[in-house]
Amino acid sequence: MKDESRDQPRHPLRRAREDMRKARGVPDTPQTRAPAYRLAFADEDFLCREELRGVRLQLEMTKPKMVMDAEGIESTVVLFGGARVPPPERAHEARTETLRGLARFYEEARRFAGMLAGKGRPGEFVPVTGGGPGVMEAGNRGAMEAGGRSVGLGIVLPHEQAPNEFVTPELCFNFHYFATRKMQFLIRARAVAVFPGGFGTLDELFETLTLIQTGRMERVPVLLFGRGFWERVVNFEALADAGTISPDDLRLFAYVETAEEAMATIDAWEPAPPREEIPGRPPPLREEE
Repeated sequence: MKDESRDQPRHPLRRAREDMRKARGVPDTPQTRAPAYRLAFADEDFLCREELRGVRLQLEMTKPKMVMDAEGIESTVVLFGGARVPPPERAHEARTETLRGLARFYEEARRFAGMLAGKGRPGEFVPVTGGGPGVMEAGNRGAMEAGGRSVGLGIVLPHEQAPNEFVTPELCFNFHYFATRKMQFLIRARAVAVFPGGFGTLDELFETLTLIQTGRMERVPVLLFGRGFWERVVNFEALADAGTISPDDLRLFAYVETAEEAMATIDAWEPAPPREEIPGRPPPLREEE
C-alpha cells in the first residue's frame, strides 16, 4: 500500500510520518530515552500491550480493507483446504494412502482458480486462500497461471516461514489473530469452496455455515469438493435426524467433484438475503403474564 505524501488527501495539519522522522532526531537525553517519551503510534512495546488488543484487532481489519479497496478487489471466491494435500507430481511423498488420493483436489483447486480468473470484471471473483501450501498454493497458482490475481491471508505460525510463491505480492497479508483473518476471508465472498483438509479447514467450514445458518451472512454458495471425503468426515444427515439442525440446513451447501461442476453451481445459485429466522429452532420460553 502506497504511503507517499503525494498520495494522501491534503489537509493543513502536520502529518504523523513527519513527526516520526523528527522524533528520531531529537537530542539523546535521559528524558528522550524514556519509554514514556515515545510517540504512542510508533511505540512497539506500547502497541503490543494487553490493553491495546482492541486497537490491534482494528488494525488487522482496517489494513487489508484499505489495501484491497485500493487494488480494486470488489468480490472474492474463498478456497479453504488442507495444507498437507500434495500436488499430483509429489503425491508419492504423502504420509498416507488417503493423502495420495486427495492429490487430485490440488489439481481441481488449481483449475478452479484459473477459471475464476476469467470470470466477471477485473476485481470480481478474485480467488482468496490462506496463502500457505497444499490447496492454498493450488488456488494461488491456478490464478497466476491464468493471468489473474489472487489474495493470500497468511497467519504467523511456528512452522510456516513464508507465503507460497504464487500469491499476488500486493495482495499478500499476514495476520496475528485468527478471528480477524476469518472475517477477512468472508467479508467480500461471492462463494466459498471447501476442499479436503484438517482441523483448520473444518473450523473455517463450520464458521461459514454457522454465519449463514444464523442469518449473519448472505446465503452464498458453499461448495464441498469431494462428497466421499466429506460424507466420511461429517455426517450432516445425522445432525438433521437428531434435530440439532434443520433439514433446510442441508441445502446451505452443495457437493461438487470438479472445477467445472463448481463453476456451474455458482452460476446457477439463486441469490438469497440473510435468513430472518433459523428454521426448526423453537421460540424462547416466556413467563405467562
